[in-house]
Amino acid sequence: MNASFGIDHPLIALHDINALRDRLISMGFNMTPIGKHPWGTSTSLAMFQGCLLEIMGIYDATLIDEVPAGDFHFGRHVYENLKQREGVALSALHSTNSIEDAAFAEKAGFHLAGHLEFGRDVTLPDGSGGRTKTSLALLPNRTYPRLSLFLCQQHRPELIYVPSWMGHPNSVHGYAGATVLAELDDMAPLIDQFSGLYGDPRSVDGGVAFETANGRLKLLVRSAIESLYGPLPAPVTDDGEPAFVALDLKYSNSANLEACLRASGVEYIKNGTEFRLLNAHLSGNTFLNFVPA
Repeated sequence: MNASFGIDHPLIALHDINALRDRLISMGFNMTPIGKHPWGTSTSLAMFQGCLLEIMGIYDATLIDEVPAGDFHFGRHVYENLKQREGVALSALHSTNSIEDAAFAEKAGFHLAGHLEFGRDVTLPDGSGGRTKTSLALLPNRTYPRLSLFLCQQHRPELIYVPSWMGHPNSVHGYAGATVLAELDDMAPLIDQFSGLYGDPRSVDGGVAFETANGRLKLLVRSAIESLYGPLPAPVTDDGEPAFVALDLKYSNSANLEACLRASGVEYIKNGTEFRLLNAHLSGNTFLNFVPA
């Protein structure tokens, strides 16, 4: 199970949520039906234990200023980032107590815009039902908008992390890590910021790495990212803004994963025990890399 400030779910924002959802299903992810938030965003999820993969679009731009959290508008933030380019617009960190964790984040130097609560009715595989309750604490980043964060606390995890929903034919079951593009001028302030949550990082080739409660958070310069994952998509390099650009997902069965990737028709490369999709543009300008665990 995840713990506070572990990687929970970076939100991949894109124009055609249906196309990526279909592609992820073809790659062996068990994606939820597309849902709608009251602030105008549409969403589909692949559930894992204590975290998830989420893709997001805009279904109604007239709603993007609804349900503000202080001076932060969730829908507008996604909308404005999506106008610039597709990619991770906002990232969730896990929370076991969004009030206490938000206070900790504030002491570490993060700006707390406010809190949101919402729920949705769900029907479980056995036919019983319930309503989820989710609390968010919004931590927008005015200097680096694409590194805005929010803390996500699930009060009814039994209605979210349902075993049959977490079973994926490709055997993917969670995060091993996530990578942020950060050039040298941005590296020092970002290290200061994340050190407040995770303590001192360790040096790695081309940057640093923090150990979170759910995977490794790496800050890497462009050359280091491209040596690991391949060329960054042009929209990412054109804007040059620090952003989450790669997600490392854990798998348990290489045969199942490779069979799903082959059947999907996506281009991938196998490097030892890792599988990496070659065209990040097709996954919202975000590299998807699969590692054994």
